[in-house]
Amino acid sequence: MEYVYAALLLSEAGKEISEKSLMEVVKAAGFEPDEARAKAMVASLKGVDIKDVIKNAQAQAATAPVAAAASQKADEKAQQKPKEEKKDEKKEEEAAEGLASLFG
Repeated sequence: MEYVYAALLLSEAGKEISEKSLMEVVKAAGFEPDEARAKAMVASLKGVDIKDVIKNAQAQAATAPVAAAASQKADEKAQQKPKEEKKDEKKEEEAAEGLASLFG
């Protein structure tokens, strides 16, 4: 995880994300740098624009609450319909009982 943070820091500072720079940031943070992990991080970030990825993630995170709220409203409406149907059924039963007393 420290290599991800180091890459984010380097990206924000406008510095090149290289094995050497990653290891320096990790060491400065008080961790023991691992050259293999630094190489793997550099390889995985090759061709990736970190700022663009963060911007897209923020946009998706902003739309997630809207989608969740819409889903919740749909669930609430679905739960309300049976209650309304029960009220209608009860009214019909009461009306039938009233009619039965006229003939009974």
